Amino acid sequence: MRLYFENPVGRLLEHPDGYALVEYAPGRRDFPTFQAFLTHTSQLLRRHHWHKMLADQRQMAPYTDEERAWIRDFWLARSASEGYEMFGAILLPADVFAQLSVNQVMSDSQQSALTYRMFDGEPEALEWLRQLPETQG
Repeated sequence: MRLYFENPVGRLLEHPDGYALVEYAPGRRDFPTFQAFLTHTSQLLRRHHWHKMLADQRQMAPYTDEERAWIRDFWLARSASEGYEMFGAILLPADVFAQLSVNQVMSDSQQSALTYRMFDGEPEALEWLRQLPETQG
């Protein structure tokens, strides 16, 4: 795997199997750094014409209200308006409050370009990603 981008929010890796590995770091985030992290995630996916990502949120702190709104109103809305379909296998956070915030984001994204599944374990998440077609649209 090759490191694509890293900041205090986490690391983005290019997986040779054709998906982005999005690893969230523990701890609080500042909003501009969070926006940069997700913007780079979109850029990585589009650069390779990938539509799949494994989001490792096991150590992640809960999303803030501001982060949730930005994901829904900008990040996912932009992908939907561009017709860019994404598939996300999400490894659930250990923290129960972070799990609740992830569930809220996923609930908000029902009408977006993101198709997702949540997993407790990485093997199941990877198996789901492998079953998806390489490209969409």
